[in-house]
Amino acid sequence: MSYQLKDKEYNYIINNIINNKDFLKIDSCRHHGITRLEHSLRVSYYSYKVSKFLKLDARQTARAGLLHDFFIDEQLNKKEKRLSAFYHPKKAVDNADTMFILTDKEKDIIYSHMFPLIPNHVPKYMESWVVSIVDKCVASYEFATSYSKTFLFKIQNALFILAFVAGKGF
Repeated sequence: MSYQLKDKEYNYIINNIINNKDFLKIDSCRHHGITRLEHSLRVSYYSYKVSKFLKLDARQTARAGLLHDFFIDEQLNKKEKRLSAFYHPKKAVDNADTMFILTDKEKDIIYSHMFPLIPNHVPKYMESWVVSIVDKCVASYEFATSYSKTFLFKIQNALFILAFVAGKGF
């Protein structure tokens, strides 16, 4: 993600987080077909850019966007990983609050980023809405690009089987 590396202001804002060894452990976690670190950087950077455009607090948005999925779940089974969608925001806030000094706004951004999946975590700030929306857009993009080849292969196989069955007169 070289575009982030060229943005000196953004890099200055996230420097203490991105150089934290405990935070960097999320680079080993798979998330939407990539690492959780890659996903978090993408959400953080695009949220930062949207916030700047809207004249919101881009600093807090960038920091909280980077920390929004700050949890490790490699020991969980598939069912537990699916359920983590409902409890990971609190886990991420707790982890981030232990390692970094967070504002109330940053805590809300992290805590509410899964709205509306978690309907009682309604975002309180415009910056929270930005990260929540950007997270969904980024996740959709990552899912589509990471898994599109798998789905295409399955569709091609299904079409081949249908053509074979139709040709045999079943």
